[in-house]
Amino acid sequence: MSNFHEQLEDWENATLSKALKKNSERRENFTTTSNIPVERVYGPADGDYPDKLGLPGQFPFTRGAQPTMYRGRLWTMRQYAGFASAEESNNRYRYLLDKGTNGLSVAFDLPTQMGHDSDHGLSAGEVGKVGVAIDSLEDMEILFRDIPLDEVTTSMTINATASILLALYLAVADKQGVPWDKVGGTVQNDVLKEYIARGTYVYPPTASMRVITDIFAFCTEKVPRWNTISISGYHIREAGSTAVQEVAFTLADGIAYVQAAIDVGLDVDDFAGRLSFFFNVHNNFFEEIAKYRAARRLWAKIMKERFGAIRERSMMLRFHSQTAGSSLTAQQPINNIVRTAVQALAAVCGGTQSLHTNSYDEALALPTEAAVTAALRTQQIIAHESGVADSIDPMGGSWLVEQLTDEIEQRAEQYIEQIDKLGGAVAAIERGFQQQEIQQAAYAYQLAQESGDSILVGVNRFQADEEAPVDLLKIDASVETRQLEKLAALKARRDNDAVRAALALVTETARGDGNLMPVIIDAVKTYATLGEVSDAMREVFGEFDAPVFI
Repeated sequence: MSNFHEQLEDWENATLSKALKKNSERRENFTTTSNIPVERVYGPADGDYPDKLGLPGQFPFTRGAQPTMYRGRLWTMRQYAGFASAEESNNRYRYLLDKGTNGLSVAFDLPTQMGHDSDHGLSAGEVGKVGVAIDSLEDMEILFRDIPLDEVTTSMTINATASILLALYLAVADKQGVPWDKVGGTVQNDVLKEYIARGTYVYPPTASMRVITDIFAFCTEKVPRWNTISISGYHIREAGSTAVQEVAFTLADGIAYVQAAIDVGLDVDDFAGRLSFFFNVHNNFFEEIAKYRAARRLWAKIMKERFGAIRERSMMLRFHSQTAGSSLTAQQPINNIVRTAVQALAAVCGGTQSLHTNSYDEALALPTEAAVTAALRTQQIIAHESGVADSIDPMGGSWLVEQLTDEIEQRAEQYIEQIDKLGGAVAAIERGFQQQEIQQAAYAYQLAQESGDSILVGVNRFQADEEAPVDLLKIDASVETRQLEKLAALKARRDNDAVRAALALVTETARGDGNLMPVIIDAVKTYATLGEVSDAMREVFGEFDAPVFI
């Protein structure tokens, strides 16, 4: 225990003063509606203060990643979108920007995620269905038409083909005349969680780790504002994990990525500051807040003690969050607005840097514009009407939240120790450890709902005899036809000799140990397609054949 008031004074003179010189707070005075002053951060009245908490923007970051948090700048309000064609997705992005979103988040269709062009046999029936179809630089140019890449940040939910999508994005920046050091955003680039929970992998783990660390090295030198990976617990939770497993398995993957980068000669303090995370926000309000606080503290300790990081930014867990898609119900879908609001409030109270709120109709279809607007307005109401953004770590000091924070941290540490004993995250994945733990948790969760021990409003309790119809977004079947025609026309008019030469260089680099990013960028600038670049690497790396665990 230390004296809170002394620690607060030190924090104000050092960490806070530097932050305020760089960026002032959103307004001079923060008060409640009754004109009661709201302080930046609160602590115990008697002065006793647990050293493990720290203060915002200071190790171990339990109480927030930034010294002023939302008093200085609100979280980035992203709305995940992408469907049908690049033209239609571009229209949706410009609609969202007009409505007040300040960061784009791109959803790609399954063929794009799996490294196949729209004309591949396995793509039939999936083109543009769960995200936008991107086959070439031509599609990427259309996707970001009239969207200046030096004025928005873009998060791309892409993993196995992250290097190609990043190359396409940088090629668009070149065409817009935007220097790479002005380009900001994130590629998810987290293939380990694909092996654990989701399945959109292409190459075997060793090859995938090589591609990932090539992105780390390239962006450290050439694209300094780019977050090179978003280590994702979101899909682990969507697959059925508990909150503890989400933290543990996500941070274990993070450990594997950091170690892989160090093993290829990168200095931890050169790349760790651009690592970011992606977490779910589920229904248990206080557990979710505690989960984020525990994850920040545990990651800070891992980076400092295990990897010897020196810079505080290297120890800082910054994260995007998204409300839980798996919590949305097809029954009484309007109830999902309330679920999303509660989850979003938990994310903000837990200190997220970026947030996507799901639309109420997503259990039924891709969201309509009306549903997306309601989801965005949910964030704006929390930001500007609730008052929760006026003080940092508003739930800190709650006996419940502090106990949950400690418990989640301790249980997650135990899981990480088990994974270490198995040889690390990759070895544990190959043995099916994480997969089996998630399966057991998901089964228990399902049993609780079926027995009624866990109440799901509108599903196993409080059902309605008749449901009001909901207007849904429908993807026209002609989208696939138009995409195939556009792709065929591109392949016919491009310089195919230049394409073949560029693809040969990708394959040659994959066989060696050079960085793949420069040759991938050169290839996409010839209008080589995503599938062709993927195949050039498949020729060397092969494809991963997932083992079956019983």
